[in-house]
Amino acid sequence: MASDLQKRKGSIVFRAMDADDDGFLERADFEALTDRWVAIRGDSGEARLRELMMGWWETLLAASDQDRDEKVTFDELLSVIDNLGTMLDLVVATAESMFEAVDEDGDGEISAEEYSWMIRAWTGAETSTGDVFARLDVNGDGHISKGEFARHWVEFWAGDDEDAPGTYVFGEV
Repeated sequence: MASDLQKRKGSIVFRAMDADDDGFLERADFEALTDRWVAIRGDSGEARLRELMMGWWETLLAASDQDRDEKVTFDELLSVIDNLGTMLDLVVATAESMFEAVDEDGDGEISAEEYSWMIRAWTGAETSTGDVFARLDVNGDGHISKGEFARHWVEFWAGDDEDAPGTYVFGEV
């Protein structure tokens, strides 16, 4: 069973992705999320960003849509979160795709600006990200490497440590 922390983290992401606030995640929600992200970044890599985000939707749908109604409920998401510790290869693969989506300039690192764009796309609002970015930049070099991001992604989705930097990948919990 998902812990309280995992439920809180999952709830943050679920609410952000549920663009029409109907209590379900559907393809249209991921399309809206992608549209927000494209609007923030402009045309830079739009086709690849759409491919990555819709690929994440297909992965989420396949893993969690237990009743095969093309919708994901919060409870269905929690059942997947509860099992992610046994599917770390899938979590890491998703992290690598998301890293590519966030790393707009393709330099192999996520800058503070790129991270803030990701959070703004997820939340649909201007959000201060400096403190969280500093927490995620564990070596203090001003960037998040692919390895750092993958570790944080695993900590967020499969971890249960409130103090782990990855707990804050999507902002304050």
